[in-house]
Amino acid sequence: MLTIEDVEAAARRIAGSVRRTPLMAARPVTGAPECDLFFKLENLQLAGSFKSRGATNTALSLDRAALQRGLITASGGNHGLGVAAAAQAAGISAVVHLSTNASPDKVGRLESFGAEVVLQGDVWDDANALALERAEREGRTYVHPFAQESVIAGQGTVGLEILDDLPDVDTVVAAIGGGGLISGLATALKARRPDLRLVGVEATGAPTLKRSREAGELVTLETITSKVATLSPRRSAEINLDIVTRLVDDIVLVSDEEMLEAARWLWRHFGIAAELAGSAGAAALLQNRFPVRSGEKVCVLICGAGRDGFS
Repeated sequence: MLTIEDVEAAARRIAGSVRRTPLMAARPVTGAPECDLFFKLENLQLAGSFKSRGATNTALSLDRAALQRGLITASGGNHGLGVAAAAQAAGISAVVHLSTNASPDKVGRLESFGAEVVLQGDVWDDANALALERAEREGRTYVHPFAQESVIAGQGTVGLEILDDLPDVDTVVAAIGGGGLISGLATALKARRPDLRLVGVEATGAPTLKRSREAGELVTLETITSKVATLSPRRSAEINLDIVTRLVDDIVLVSDEEMLEAARWLWRHFGIAAELAGSAGAAALLQNRFPVRSGEKVCVLICGAGRDGFS
């Protein structure tokens, strides 16, 4: 079972290889519920999202033989960028499989890190099956975007930084795709602050872990209607469902349109450049998907950079 000690070890391992991102006080703020609001700016992270943490922790945990075989993964975009950046730093090759609904901007950025990009499959699950086949065929080292302990531990280092900067935080809000970030956060935050409230946010058109938690078992969604590729796997994994079931207080849903509205709000009021997934937590707050009280310290993760709010 993943523990806080694994997250703390990851923090020591990746120190100096990823950025320690700032915690920004939102006050004065307009358009949000009455609370003491903070943003954790993972959009300023290396490669543009928190995914650099898990990918870097994994790369630094591998032996030389596994590294030299080259890395391969499947991604909605951000995890691929993290893997590509880690591979570039190690001087090895990386292959990233993306589904065809991935953002063109992500493709260009991946290529700028020297990764080979393969666009194939309707959703992440399809791209992942192809990546696994190629890993087996070529002997490459596969890095899972959300169900690998070294990845989850790396993502959990975000939680350690939040508690260092805001030890009396009451509520932390984060987007959920496959569940790697929320699993890492839950492992770190709940070990140190079991009284803290942790809220996960999924896309209305891809409620993978919400449905699974309600069913008491992993559920494979028949269809994905969200256009946000980074939040849209059909199926999560047992390790993520177990952690989320035990430690996450609530999972709420927001639509693609609500994420877009939140991305525009973040840009216009704070100059924060967030992609749709990166604005999911803000969307849940703005749409009152969970209750907050006056003076409550709420930390919303801006988990990925993008230009969606510029329009």
